[in-house]
Amino acid sequence: MRILLTGTNGYIGMRILPILLASGNDIICCVRDRNRLSIDEETRKKVSILEIDFLQTPDPSKLPKNIDVAYYLIHSMSSSTSDFDIKEEVSAKNFNTYVAKTDIEQVIYLSGIANEKNLSKHLWSRKNVEEILYQGDYDLTVLRSGIIVGSGSSSFEIIRDLCEKLPVMITPKWVNTKTQPIAIRDVLNFMTGVLKNKHCYNRSFDISGPDVLTYKEMLYQYARIRGIKLFIVTLPIMTPRLSSYWLYFVTSTSYKLALNLVDSMKIPVIANDKSLEKILQLHPMNYKKALELAFIKIEQNQVVSSWKDSMISGRFNQNIQKYITIPKRGCFKDRKTIRVAHPQKALDKIWAIGGDTGWYYGNWMWKIRGYVDKLFGGVGLRRGRTHSDKIFSGDALDFWRVLVADKENKRLLLFAEMRVPGEAWLEFGIDENNILHQTATFRPKGIWGRLYWYSMVPFHYFIFGGMIRQIGRPK
Repeated sequence: MRILLTGTNGYIGMRILPILLASGNDIICCVRDRNRLSIDEETRKKVSILEIDFLQTPDPSKLPKNIDVAYYLIHSMSSSTSDFDIKEEVSAKNFNTYVAKTDIEQVIYLSGIANEKNLSKHLWSRKNVEEILYQGDYDLTVLRSGIIVGSGSSSFEIIRDLCEKLPVMITPKWVNTKTQPIAIRDVLNFMTGVLKNKHCYNRSFDISGPDVLTYKEMLYQYARIRGIKLFIVTLPIMTPRLSSYWLYFVTSTSYKLALNLVDSMKIPVIANDKSLEKILQLHPMNYKKALELAFIKIEQNQVVSSWKDSMISGRFNQNIQKYITIPKRGCFKDRKTIRVAHPQKALDKIWAIGGDTGWYYGNWMWKIRGYVDKLFGGVGLRRGRTHSDKIFSGDALDFWRVLVADKENKRLLLFAEMRVPGEAWLEFGIDENNILHQTATFRPKGIWGRLYWYSMVPFHYFIFGGMIRQIGRPK
């Protein structure tokens, strides 16, 4: 079966890809930029990669005719607080244009439960996309999901951040809103179960776990599983904007995503329809089991994907690959080199940098820089990294974005997503003479950019000098 997988780089796309491949399907990964598809070389050889931006004018000739099924996993909620609904509408209409001349039989769309009369902008947009897709010349299957719980999911990571960092919470009143969470494993079972299932053609289904919980109850259950003492005080006076700032500063979420999430968290998300469970003979797990499985994956370092690796978790929505060539003119550079006795050990240290490992020297200064960045609307350090020892181009790495992760040629190139008056790169490489090269490049914007660089020179002297020495040490 030939399957078009849109949104391959997203949290769900990265999870369902290996499942579809394991079933012997021919997969076309549809992405905006093939260079930041976060899959290993072995998987890359098994798929076809197609570059399409569904927000741009359609060119149907890009799409092969012989497609059987498509998964529509395109969402724009985190890219904007004002016009994401317009973007989602445009994407859906352009998708219909693209597939109109193909042999496609079925489209599977993952949406959100929208059973209330008064919907948030986010849920209304998902429902609007559903209506547009129903106009396409194919059989549509819509899966309306509750909030998804799994290692790396935005919902799980937000709950994790809140409980692990705030033993006493002063929360907005939306923590009393009822919702019906579902485990990522069950979402994937539903998504693969409806594949080419004619009983599911031209139908919309709610999918959820068995538990109806308030957000407060979800937080308390998490705390009990983790052995954390948690106290929650609810204040009805917190406005949506204040609630958004609260989520933004405490968790790893971006402000745009926080604002849209708060808007949706006021709306109950409860499933009305359980018919798909009977059709597929599936029995979703409860919330407690979903949390336990998420931590098993984390403890075993088997987190397949994280929402934080999506481009929407950072500051740049455009093609970040345009930054892959470091400019030579108009830049300040901090170059350091050191001979390493054990190049493989040094390379392993480079590949483990950031996240829980830290930056090898002056971590407290890196943390302060992260707090300052968060204060001024940046991403801060809370994104961490998805894998402890693997890096792919396009991954988030604290407040950096990975541009090049070429372990064979011993090169790692990072681009800064922190708030700076300019553009910044950090590059590591080991040459054939076992010389470790570490280069920080900064292209300033205006006088403030130059003042910023000169003010940071004393810190760079200690931070970058200490970092390369620690990476070069054999232990």
